Amino acid sequence: MVGYIVTKILVGLFKNSLRKTKLPLLVVEFLARFFSAILYVSVILVAVGVLGVSIGPVILGLSAVIGLILGFGLQDTLMNLAAGLWIAALGPIDIGEVVSISGQTGKVNSIGLMATELLTPDNTIIMIPNRLVWGAIIINHTRMPTRRVGIDIGVAYGTNLDRAIQLAMELMKSHPKVLNEPEPSVVITALADSSINLQLRAWTKTEDYWEVKGDLTRGIYELYTKEGIEIPFPQVDVHIREMSG
Repeated sequence: MVGYIVTKILVGLFKNSLRKTKLPLLVVEFLARFFSAILYVSVILVAVGVLGVSIGPVILGLSAVIGLILGFGLQDTLMNLAAGLWIAALGPIDIGEVVSISGQTGKVNSIGLMATELLTPDNTIIMIPNRLVWGAIIINHTRMPTRRVGIDIGVAYGTNLDRAIQLAMELMKSHPKVLNEPEPSVVITALADSSINLQLRAWTKTEDYWEVKGDLTRGIYELYTKEGIEIPFPQVDVHIREMSG
């Protein structure tokens, strides 16, 4: 009983001291539970020793049991726990951020001890084991405050490129959510088979990314159509020959 009371007090003091640091709450809870488990095991061993039972065989028995448990499938569980701790401590992702992990894209709903929960744009929940999150390439789409929008479009050969670029620049600069710094730009990306490919590049706040991308995509198509700038598409000419009998 004394050991139980002392353990509760020590765990409480340990947890309170950790909360005063900058450690994430998940890390604090994990360390507090781990410390508590160690203390309880120590109390049990001391109690067994007081009763006159040799502690050596007990420790050997516990080691054998733990070895069997680990051998029968707790490796993944421990790996998930360890990965969850590292994710919480190092923070490659955070709650509310939009990320791509193992080919899955969604908003981070929660980071648990065992798995990370993503919410996809079509309102589907995806649970990814932490060990797969930690071992995967993580693309964080919303960590930075600004993002660059890229719009690809092709114009026909023979087009006045200076005019096409000027119109695109005016379109981007006129959009209220396109940032002035860094300044928008238009670059020639390729001389393709049927078109000269341009890319409109505009910077915007991360939360406005999809709105700006949609507006500029529609806007450049309508503007070029209005100004008579041809946007070509691949064509195949088929020649049919009549064979004389």
